[in-house]
Amino acid sequence: MARITASVYTSHVPAIGAALDLGKDKEPYWQPVFAGYEYSKQWMKDNKPDVIFLVYNDHATAFSLDMIPTFAIGTAPQFPVADEGWGPRPVPPVIGHPELAAHIAQSVIQQDFDLTIVNKMPVDHGLTVPLSLMCGQPPADAFQWPCPVIPFAVNVVQYPVPSGQRCFQLGQAIRKAVESYDQDLNVHIWGTGGMSHQLQGPRAGLINREWDNAWLDQMIADPAACAQVPHIDYVREAGSEGIELVMWLIARGAMADVTGGKPPAVKHRFYHVPASNTAVGHLIMENT
Repeated sequence: MARITASVYTSHVPAIGAALDLGKDKEPYWQPVFAGYEYSKQWMKDNKPDVIFLVYNDHATAFSLDMIPTFAIGTAPQFPVADEGWGPRPVPPVIGHPELAAHIAQSVIQQDFDLTIVNKMPVDHGLTVPLSLMCGQPPADAFQWPCPVIPFAVNVVQYPVPSGQRCFQLGQAIRKAVESYDQDLNVHIWGTGGMSHQLQGPRAGLINREWDNAWLDQMIADPAACAQVPHIDYVREAGSEGIELVMWLIARGAMADVTGGKPPAVKHRFYHVPASNTAVGHLIMENT
């Protein structure tokens, strides 16, 4: 059967992608950010998955205010890199895994989670920046990233957005779906977005180091309690865009300890501010 062996969590700041694309990753401002992912790139080489199930949010590229799915799974064989207003990032298109994606959709919907099935979808920085951070920056004319990716878009842009508890439970359903797939696949699940940041209004530029790290501590040690954090706490403590952290709870809910397995091993933890007025958080956990 297929199995989820690890979860990865990372911010997906668009300026990180721009810094990589423009060759600015060695500049003094950006160097500390990218240094935090050196371990991660080697870890990816040493623990290469067959498929990545990547949870992210679309930033009004694939979806607009005309249609806002709460949860959308990409089932296409390939996903083009989105043009977010200044041209697509110079990275390869994303190769999907339609068979596993369709199986997950079938299983999760039968577990009473309503998913939107998407057969054509451009993917933006929310998905490509995590790939660049974890896999390095491949040339745009490369055939593909190191492995297929299943995009899973979550609406954390336009209210109402899903609760942390709903996301945590969805992660458990995804794990059950993966484990019922009849091919021997090593699957990683990634939760992206966050940490504390606010992009507009009187509190623009808000960063809350203490809250971010306390939230990380709880997500690692007591994810069920972390899933109970209400929306207002994210907005108050982590800024309006801090709500993106509920996507990390999908990945955390898919780990084995949540359903009685052993606690996961924390392989890497990193936190840094600022990165374009955003707190960057990163974590790698392995099932044991």
